Amino acid sequence: MAITSANQLELLQTAEAVAREKMIEPELVIEAMEDSLARAAKSRYGAEMDIRVAIDRKTGNATFTRVRTVVDEEELENYQAQFTADQAKPYFELSKNASSYWTRDGARLDDFAGGPQLGDVFEEQVPPVDLGRIAAQSAKQVILQRVREAERDRQYEEFKDRAGTIINGLVKREEYGNIIVDIGRGEAILRRNEKIGRESYRPGDRIRCYVKDVRRETRGPQIFLSRTDPQFMAELFKMEVPEIYDGIIEIKAVARDPGSRAKIGVISYDNSIDPVGACVGMRGSRVQAVVGELQGEKIDIIPWSEDQATFLVNALQPAEVSKVVFDEDAPRIEVVVPDEQLSLAIGRRGQNVRLASQLTGLDIDILTEEEESKRRQAEFNERTQLFMDKLDLDEFFAQLLVAEGFTNLQEVAYVDQDELLSIDGVDEATAEELQARARDVLEAANKAALENARALGVEDSLVEFEGLTPQMIEALAKDGIKTLEDFATCADWELAGGWTTVDGQRVKDEGLLEPFDISLEDAQTMVMTARVMLGWVDPTELEADADGEGEGDEGETEEAGV
Repeated sequence: MAITSANQLELLQTAEAVAREKMIEPELVIEAMEDSLARAAKSRYGAEMDIRVAIDRKTGNATFTRVRTVVDEEELENYQAQFTADQAKPYFELSKNASSYWTRDGARLDDFAGGPQLGDVFEEQVPPVDLGRIAAQSAKQVILQRVREAERDRQYEEFKDRAGTIINGLVKREEYGNIIVDIGRGEAILRRNEKIGRESYRPGDRIRCYVKDVRRETRGPQIFLSRTDPQFMAELFKMEVPEIYDGIIEIKAVARDPGSRAKIGVISYDNSIDPVGACVGMRGSRVQAVVGELQGEKIDIIPWSEDQATFLVNALQPAEVSKVVFDEDAPRIEVVVPDEQLSLAIGRRGQNVRLASQLTGLDIDILTEEEESKRRQAEFNERTQLFMDKLDLDEFFAQLLVAEGFTNLQEVAYVDQDELLSIDGVDEATAEELQARARDVLEAANKAALENARALGVEDSLVEFEGLTPQMIEALAKDGIKTLEDFATCADWELAGGWTTVDGQRVKDEGLLEPFDISLEDAQTMVMTARVMLGWVDPTELEADADGEGEGDEGETEEAGV
């Protein structure tokens, strides 16, 4: 098939028809045609030649051009598409012909003084190829491939910005429990684990979903939908509540047990607007519209608060909370409820406390008032017995210390003496005697711990390391950490402990030094100090990193302030 004047315009007509059908730019189809014709020409003239084809956008005339570039002699690899300046000289004057010309830096060359230079390009027209059956079929495949790629790129560009929004579609078919959804200019997949409960759909059913992710893959853009994602509910509220869409009310947190129950934390930036009432709507019209879309999922709308304790009390509704106790090290929080409120606070199969935990981002322990009272009494008795045994005090005086807030021997030994003197019945001599006894006990314990650690093989490099107490060194030695090198190889969480998420549940990792109230930051500082002392880390690099983090934090703070 030769490209004659009879079918030149047909090229443009075909390009426009394909572009309309695939909803892509005609220019992309013409470029695909140019590429396919160039490949066909190479099969005729030689695969190593640089053959390019240009189709006139008005007439459809296809021009075949052979391109050769001037390169350095050492870089000459392809003799059919490259030549040296000396080899190019005979062709330099040929640019006067209409069928050939030189270009330099992309512009047609008119001044030929000085001869050819590196990077100059010589272009000369070659006769159009006569496409045989095989070449025509190959050209067709190239065009189809390029059109498919353009179509995929168009779909990806169209839907990539739709991630995080709600989309409407029609159920097309079901494959192994997954729903294929027609979303207009493409298809999306709703996996079976992203459906609410036991939802079932038939072809042709309308469906509303949350666009969870859009990925670019070789087979085309993959659009993943969800109806269980917490943000699906947030987006539904945004559609139903104008105040949320306008930014007057903000959804701060969402927790869902899809198809059963959900909790949503909201805050209003206008004191005259109640965030909960606005989300509920007149006679519950707004929230019921969301509930209907979520297959009857019960929704608790909770006022959000910056104070974690207040927000948690709200999150545990409808249960009443007597007291909230934070554990700063965990992060864990204890909630005390009346005995009759325990089942309500926990909820059916732990649902209420689980959703409250997801909403606040805290691990929650629910205790009844009776359980909390027993625990506090047990702690009181334990500390009383400690002071009785270690300081040789009678029960009354030991209880007096505990009642004043003293929890261990270190506090008694090193507290400012005025705090002891503020206790009724304690004079200066008694305070001095108490502190002397406490220090003697601690020194004896330190000596015993250090002797035990040395018996386990601890080296002086670890004993002399600043920041580790004898009891810490003993604990490390029992776990096989006996040298400064051993200590330097530890991770901060191995020392201070931490939390790991396993199957969606937070699991506690016990740290070697966690019983001594070592924070994660303190552990990290000690480990890095040990590495610097051993020469493993350059201290100047640490200072540079610290400066960089400081600048970044300052920028983040300013941005947050805005």
